[in-house]
Amino acid sequence: MSQLQIVEGDHVRGSPDADIVIVEYADFQCPYCARARPTLDELKHRYGERITLVYRHLPLEMHPYAEAAAEAAEAAAAQGKFWEMHDALFEHQAQMAPAQLPLLAQQLGLDAARFDEDMSTRRHRERIRAQAEEGKSLGARGTPSFFINGERYHGDSDRESLTAAVERYL
Repeated sequence: MSQLQIVEGDHVRGSPDADIVIVEYADFQCPYCARARPTLDELKHRYGERITLVYRHLPLEMHPYAEAAAEAAEAAAAQGKFWEMHDALFEHQAQMAPAQLPLLAQQLGLDAARFDEDMSTRRHRERIRAQAEEGKSLGARGTPSFFINGERYHGDSDRESLTAAVERYL
């Protein structure tokens, strides 16, 4: 479970001391990740400080823009806006293409030159790859892959299944 503790640099919504910590290995181009997002938001809203969400990258090779989207999220994180970019990427998933990423950055009010520099130099590529490798070593082969309080969740990513799983831990 040591890999599933919240570590410095993780993208966290909530308190590290919450009753339930959900670590999600995900891909911004994955339709199942997009489907799970409203449920995760709803659970966070419903249970407040009792639940914490952690996002880690697992861009799949079958999704041609997933790695660029992950890099855009990290470039936004470098400017303090990871979750805003996370939400925007899922909201605009149907239009996802590399040309869209600077437009999303602009809409979020990011420093365009800094964002472009991060993207062109692929500054965050190794971090993303390290998270993906970690996820794979823990058994995350597809996305989304969830770990609830350190345990691999094997259910579906639909509202009913995820909600039931979280409520079992509460």
